[in-house]
Amino acid sequence: MPSDRKTSVLRRLAVTAAAITVAATMIPAVPAQAAAFKVLVFSKTAGFRHDSIPAGIQAIRDLGTANDFAVDATEDSNAFTTANLAQYKAVVFLSTTGDVLNDNQQAAFQSYVDGGGGYVGVHSAADTEYNWPYYGQLMGAWFNNHPAIQQATVRTEDRAHAATAHLGTSWSRTDEWYNYRTNPRPNVRVLQSLDESSYSGGGMGDHPITWCHPQSSGRAFYTGLGHTQESYADPNFRALLLGGIRYTAKATNADCRPETGYTTLYNGSTTGWSQAGPGSFANSDATLTSQGGMGMLWYNAKEFRSYSVKLDWRMTGDSNSGVIVGFPATSDPQAALDTGYEVQIDATDTPDKTTGAIYGFKAADIAARDAALNPPGQWNTYELLVEGERLQVFLNGTRINDFTNTDPVRSLQQGYLGIQNHGSGDVVSFRNIRVKELTSTPGGTSTLKGVGSGRCLDVSGASQANGAQAQIWDCNGQNNQRWTSTAASELRVYANKCLDVNGAGTADGTSVIIWDCNGQNNQKWRLNADGTITAVGANKCLDVSGTANGTKARIWTCNGGTNQRWTRV
Repeated sequence: MPSDRKTSVLRRLAVTAAAITVAATMIPAVPAQAAAFKVLVFSKTAGFRHDSIPAGIQAIRDLGTANDFAVDATEDSNAFTTANLAQYKAVVFLSTTGDVLNDNQQAAFQSYVDGGGGYVGVHSAADTEYNWPYYGQLMGAWFNNHPAIQQATVRTEDRAHAATAHLGTSWSRTDEWYNYRTNPRPNVRVLQSLDESSYSGGGMGDHPITWCHPQSSGRAFYTGLGHTQESYADPNFRALLLGGIRYTAKATNADCRPETGYTTLYNGSTTGWSQAGPGSFANSDATLTSQGGMGMLWYNAKEFRSYSVKLDWRMTGDSNSGVIVGFPATSDPQAALDTGYEVQIDATDTPDKTTGAIYGFKAADIAARDAALNPPGQWNTYELLVEGERLQVFLNGTRINDFTNTDPVRSLQQGYLGIQNHGSGDVVSFRNIRVKELTSTPGGTSTLKGVGSGRCLDVSGASQANGAQAQIWDCNGQNNQRWTSTAASELRVYANKCLDVNGAGTADGTSVIIWDCNGQNNQKWRLNADGTITAVGANKCLDVSGTANGTKARIWTCNGGTNQRWTRV
């Protein structure tokens, strides 16, 4: 962006925020202004008991003392009541095993998480509650077996999450390495995975070991690390735990939506990238850091027409940068700004020129942006989703801007993208730039006909009101039966309404309605090869309980029945 300068007061505030930095082997400090919160550590075992549990409890207490949160520890499952859980921002299942909660306690915990609470699972938390399907979904994947304790290489897939930002691209350590019954990757954001060639006994191939995901209104984090007592004295492992706790307690933000199908454009190698204009980017530790300017590092190896690009970024102080998309090939950074659009990164400018804005054209939703934004000194993740002339901006998984180009001189389909080095003193770093090309709108627009009923998915009464019930009805081809499958995994009707799981619920029987599209997980659907349609947030199938006109649509545990299978007509 042009070199607009802010007031000295704003600069001092931003510089103060920039003091929140993370040393490679230090536990990240919580901002002084962060509100205190409470965490419950639960370590009940009904099977194998790890001798590292006391060390784990003490480590979490130490983290709380150093980072402004209080810690209670218990092995009494009677702590799992609605009233008691309400005082905690997160609950840590520390190497629990077996069946540790009764039906009422399970119900209280599910309500707690779905209502906004946090879950952290450590190591044998994956060896817990095998007969409770919700827990399997929450935790991500159940334990299968493990080889002997040995050294292995852990690969860091996400270096923006607070749990893993302090780590390098790989980490060699000794632990007990779990194999899981299923691969959780389709339903979680994998933060770390194991290099199975580095040790003996891995049996998964693609082997996630640490991950996170949204869970209705709450958040979940799991790591398979933490078997040994020595783990809990390791500063890097303690920082991993701290990041998981802070993420689930909503003290920091991250994009934990599932992520598959992306191609790396930058993760250490600048092949395909060129500098335009003055200044440059230093390239170290798979991180690009701006210096001087105003210039632009742009990816000139390929144009992208319809795509999702994700990248991680961190600023210091009142710095200034942006991501520029939709410009023709050029060696002039100003020409890129004049012909494309800049998604701004800036701590303190006017609404149309600050973080999340389409610079000079459209401000972000400031309330949503502020709720999703990590401050200077911490990493954030952008997703820029380009479909035709529409550009949506997601910050740490939350949609904060939705812009459509109407300028005949510009086009988002011109296809090149770049990152800006704004000038001396504006220091912004970038990591893990990756892209998924969207060759077309997945599936296009069609009606969805129930295999069992022979009737079509329909909006009751052709209503366009938020909350209108989805149902089945005789197929008629009208607009209230026309569903568009988008690259954002939405099922849209009337162009601006999305098929929605009511209240972001996860229980069997939760109704399916329409609502203003908002990019949240309860509006994301996965169309499967067998004809089932999975609600991403709940991990359950779009279902009807009968075949008559007016039968309400709902979600239900997937069973492959004809009442859960749909065809496009």
